[in-house]
Amino acid sequence: MAQILTVNDVLEGHVILDAECLDRIYLNSYVPKLQVAGQVVGFMTRHLGLPIPSPAVMEKIGTRFRRAVNTFAADNHIPVVRFEKADRKIDRMAPYVRAQAKTGRSGVAAIGIAQEYQNVFATSQRQDRGDTGNQVWFSFYKADRRVTCFYFYLWDVDFGPAFIKVCAYFPYPAKVWLNGHEWAKRQATHAGIGFTELSNGFATCTDPAGLQAICDRLGPGPINVFFERWMSILPLPLTPADREAGYLVGTVDATGRDLSHHRLRRTQARPPLLRSPGGRQPRHRPTRPRPPCHDRVECRAVASRLVVPRLILRPPLRRRVGDVGGPLRVLLRVEPDEACLHASRTECLDAA
Repeated sequence: MAQILTVNDVLEGHVILDAECLDRIYLNSYVPKLQVAGQVVGFMTRHLGLPIPSPAVMEKIGTRFRRAVNTFAADNHIPVVRFEKADRKIDRMAPYVRAQAKTGRSGVAAIGIAQEYQNVFATSQRQDRGDTGNQVWFSFYKADRRVTCFYFYLWDVDFGPAFIKVCAYFPYPAKVWLNGHEWAKRQATHAGIGFTELSNGFATCTDPAGLQAICDRLGPGPINVFFERWMSILPLPLTPADREAGYLVGTVDATGRDLSHHRLRRTQARPPLLRSPGGRQPRHRPTRPRPPCHDRVECRAVASRLVVPRLILRPPLRRRVGDVGGPLRVLLRVEPDEACLHASRTECLDAA
């Protein structure tokens, strides 16, 4: 009977470097105080002082943000690229990122503009119940809408190529992409560790233990420094006055992903690969947990620091999830109940 070989059996005796590092890191950024309908009402009435919470306010903020991005690009001579539907964004932006890297300075290489579906606030107009004296009122609810997104492609002296995507519509969700291997390469260079680099990793290294120590340092600290630095540079939808009032883009739910290839990792013997009848390896798509929220209007963060779960993919796409330390700070994304969505102005303010 023929023996079934695993990838680990094939790699046995051929591994020249064993290192574990976060690879591509994708961060989801939110404004914690703008996630449910009651918070939107409070932002427009209590913070902005408007008598009626209206979608016109969202349009005004979005228009101001789009103008700020155009001014930022013109003042700093930054190329602006409009993505087409069939474009592969990294291919369009790679020449601009390489040009910025040649300068040796951190900077925005280019700004991309795309139309994408995002989970934003939609509104419906309804007649007021009469208890506020206003003639019209609006209900707010989350829905997927095709809106403008700005891609700020960066080159950073610590992390190398990266991008930050900001949605131009309420409540302005954002995403951050960076690469842990690029960070480790720069830290190894500063530490005087010689290595042979791959396009996304290391082929050889003169000090494997030192390289592993560097990779282990990549966690919430360096990532938050990167995030806060660029949030202070890039144009944002919310004003400094909004941020001083507590509407901060600072709660990040981060998931790290390491696509280790055969030079980097040797694992213990595992059972044979499971394959579907068509010969494809089945994918595992972990569901996104939704913790319960006991307040129907406001979902509060449960701790004070960012955590980056370490998600390592080893051939053949096997996963091990661990924690790099620190308490978890996540934004609880829940759908508000119908009573809050259709509450009157007085009820929403009382609930908030």
